[in-house]
Amino acid sequence: MKLIVGLGNPESVHVGTRHNVGFSAVEQIAGSYSAGFSKGKGKYVGAKISYRREPVIIIKPMTYMNLSGHAVVAAMNFHKILRSEILVLCDDLNLPIGTIRLRSKGSAGGQNGLKHIIECLGSDEFSRLRIGIRPDEQALHSFSSFVLGKFSEDEKKVIDKVLPVCSDAALDFTINGIDHAMNNYNKPII
Repeated sequence: MKLIVGLGNPESVHVGTRHNVGFSAVEQIAGSYSAGFSKGKGKYVGAKISYRREPVIIIKPMTYMNLSGHAVVAAMNFHKILRSEILVLCDDLNLPIGTIRLRSKGSAGGQNGLKHIIECLGSDEFSRLRIGIRPDEQALHSFSSFVLGKFSEDEKKVIDKVLPVCSDAALDFTINGIDHAMNNYNKPII
């Protein structure tokens, strides 16, 4: 069994924001299987799919980004999932829009949801798929207002092309592992 976690903020005001692209990515996966989200055994909503006979739990923490670790630990404990069976999808302000980057472990890189998950797990050894949100050659004066802002029309066109690739990469991880997914998907998409 694998656990795919999309990071974001739960209120409707955050739908379509750059910080919620992790939610959008896991919604794309669940939607491809007509799987709806329902309340989980913790502060998250979850959906269950089967991909090539591999059971996959997909969750969206309802704790807000900065406390995502609580939901991840609750889902891991309930479903008896190991760190090596987790893939976290989140936004990354350091990557250009149209880029994804898979890693098997590493620092939070300034992403507060990842930071909290690392704190709660006591380890950075879990897989993550970072989705670039930084526009080309744009100076940012306020990081928080930028990540909490909605995608422009041009950015949305790029993200609409990126999300299906994120879905494919996440499903590749569930069957073939992180190394295989990194080899196949760590390249510019747009």
